[in-house]
Amino acid sequence: MKTILRFFAVSALCGLMFACAEKKSEETLLWYDVPSEAWNEALPVGNSHLGAMVYGGVYSEELQLNEETFWAGGPHNNNSDNALEALPAIREMIFNDELGEALNAINETFFTGQNGMGYLTMGSLKMDFDLDTAAQVSLYRRTLDLSKAIQQTEYQVGDNRIERTVIASLADDVIAVRICSDKPVSFTLGHTTPLTAKAVAEESALVIECQGVDQEGVPAALNALCRVEVSTDGTTAPAGDKLAINGAKETVLYLSAATNYVNYQDVSGNAEEKVNSALLKARAYSWKELVKRHIEKYQQQFNRVSLTLPEGPGATLATPRRVHDFNEGNDPSLAALLFNFGRYLLISSSQPGGQPANLQGIWQGQKNAPWDSKYTININTEMNYWPAEVTNLSENSQPLFDMIEDLSQTGVETAATLYGANGWVAHHNTDLWRVCGPVDGAFWGMWPNGGGWLTQHIWQHYLFTGDKEFLRRYFPVLKGAADFYLSAMVIEPSHGWLVTVPSVSPENSYHPSRSSITAGCTMDNQIAFDALSNVLLAAEALADDALLSDSYRDSLREAIAKLPPMQVGRYGQLQEWMVDADNPRDQHRHISHLYGLYPSNQISPFTHPELYNAASNTLIQRGDMATGWSIGWKVNFWARMLDGDHAYKIICNMLKLLPAGATAAEYEDEMMNLWREGRTYPNLFDAHPPFQIDGNFGYTAGIAEMLLQSHDGAVHLLPALPSVWGEGSVSGLRARGGFEVSMSWKEGKLFEAEIISTIGGTLRVRSYVPLKGKGLTEASGACPNPLFQGASIAQPLVSAEYQPSEALLQAPSVYEYDIQTVPGQRCKLSRLD
Repeated sequence: MKTILRFFAVSALCGLMFACAEKKSEETLLWYDVPSEAWNEALPVGNSHLGAMVYGGVYSEELQLNEETFWAGGPHNNNSDNALEALPAIREMIFNDELGEALNAINETFFTGQNGMGYLTMGSLKMDFDLDTAAQVSLYRRTLDLSKAIQQTEYQVGDNRIERTVIASLADDVIAVRICSDKPVSFTLGHTTPLTAKAVAEESALVIECQGVDQEGVPAALNALCRVEVSTDGTTAPAGDKLAINGAKETVLYLSAATNYVNYQDVSGNAEEKVNSALLKARAYSWKELVKRHIEKYQQQFNRVSLTLPEGPGATLATPRRVHDFNEGNDPSLAALLFNFGRYLLISSSQPGGQPANLQGIWQGQKNAPWDSKYTININTEMNYWPAEVTNLSENSQPLFDMIEDLSQTGVETAATLYGANGWVAHHNTDLWRVCGPVDGAFWGMWPNGGGWLTQHIWQHYLFTGDKEFLRRYFPVLKGAADFYLSAMVIEPSHGWLVTVPSVSPENSYHPSRSSITAGCTMDNQIAFDALSNVLLAAEALADDALLSDSYRDSLREAIAKLPPMQVGRYGQLQEWMVDADNPRDQHRHISHLYGLYPSNQISPFTHPELYNAASNTLIQRGDMATGWSIGWKVNFWARMLDGDHAYKIICNMLKLLPAGATAAEYEDEMMNLWREGRTYPNLFDAHPPFQIDGNFGYTAGIAEMLLQSHDGAVHLLPALPSVWGEGSVSGLRARGGFEVSMSWKEGKLFEAEIISTIGGTLRVRSYVPLKGKGLTEASGACPNPLFQGASIAQPLVSAEYQPSEALLQAPSVYEYDIQTVPGQRCKLSRLD
């Protein structure tokens, strides 16, 4: 109970003290009136390459460090040579409903014991200050300013005011720390780590060498080097394995780190050269210049989007208190703060030239990370990048595209070795070494659709940007995923449908044997539909007959026609499997069969109301509470259901405080409820629990999806606005078709909008209110802009046992308009009163 109560003891007073100063920053500032005592209270900074969790202590400071390429193991693959021979018998077991036997056989033949390597911590940089512990500590405050990507800690010990500022420079690829005080202070600079490392103090620097880690029989191939150089108006001297800084009123630390990683098959890099090069560049600038360059670089991305929501009295409180009180309904703008935090995290963890954001972004402080902090590609990695296009951070997806390209190379051997198939495949997990074989056992890992899902990010990037050169570059990746499905899927005997087998509907089961193994589950069919269809559409967009032969195009069409249609089961639900086996009381965190609702566009209220209703029934049956990342997905689901109030209800479930470091045994009454239901840590990290960053990104994407949609034939303005957001505005969101959208609303209805066309073409606008504007004409028929093209799916099957007990949901009444645009055109629209 101490963990949460210490946040609240003084927050009411501080709320009054800082109310005026922070009135305009409630949507971009995290602030605290006590130091952090646990990792999930510390504040994250990062520049994609380097990350740090800043604790903000009084007598000591800790920066827990990460470098994006410091992973366990080394180059390897995890392809089992026993799989292909066993595959025919396993498929026969599945078609004979011997799913338990199939699971056992897969465990024996498809796995190598190498389940992906772990993302490692570089330990912590520690500053221990020589301060009078008997003196009063006052005016404590630590902040993370999302508008500038700057972390600050300030307080007073006796009559000595101390201020620390931390940046992870996007411009100069270093972490820099400035320590200032009214009176001279002395401190030591040291290093701690749960791994094996050595720290050596030089005259004005601390050099840290971290050893790599073997894992599951894969030898360590990486070592990390960190160098911290000190500039101070005091004096410096080695003190054992620490560096002493004495009598300083101003000190600046410059930190760089690197490994010998070059790429997934090359570990010949020179970490020392990388580190020294970055430090030499950064130290050419004064502190003021370094901060200015960092802010300018950061704001080039962050300032593209702005969201304003109604402000309530709770907005003046410290951040943990705001989260704790959110469900009292007095702080709507906290939703905007968490939205901005998601964009901040993506900018800070994923930049061109770097690695993709992993399960914890770039922030990981444990010896053994939960789930190794790998890339879980049956939902979590994809969710990390859902906000990228719509919140105007398109280039931040480049690390993901680079990884997909790598997987399209390593996955060729996996497809051939395990399935005797063409193309490439990845299962439900990968890592720095781009392994593509299944991991973690058949129940979780026998899912050959990771590659198919990932390629949808390539296609979606094209739909948002219209960039045909990009599409041409990655066309082989798209085609390789389609090649796998064409050669690996087989005809199932009951219906003659073309299915993936063996597979699972991620991490769920219906069978009495409790085996998850199945054939042709709904999610698989939806992903296969997208993977096959998008290759056809990409070839058409590129208008290059040489890309695909006529016979190949025919094979794609024939395969699509043979996929199992979506089915509505006896409970009115969208079936998760080919058999009608869903339990209406199952509240499993994965709702994989609604992939077709989001992120795909196969379920639409306007074209397939029976699927729209089935999706609603499934969501209601699965419930509104879940793990953090699942809640993030549910916000998007309900936004796609055009139900803003239900989406907001899910947001309320997300914004429940989980005290950092809490265990269930520590809490009673209210505290126990926080443990059971808390999904947001004091530092706003999402709680599975434990921390997974995907929930933060899923949430941010969900907010954007509530305000703007463009997947279903038009740019839909305010499609799922909750009633509590009666007034507000947003600028800079991106829609498919190359459009940038800004708008404001009053009394819960669109007031005005400006839409910028970046590439020209037909703009179709959808609205719940009639609009007026120059060049606006009423729309009819399908939108001629192919970037808005809907999914042409098979007619769903509906169980004869399903008897609706209530009136079916109907698509809402909308107004649709077309505007013919040219690049650079600004289309100004307003409500027709």
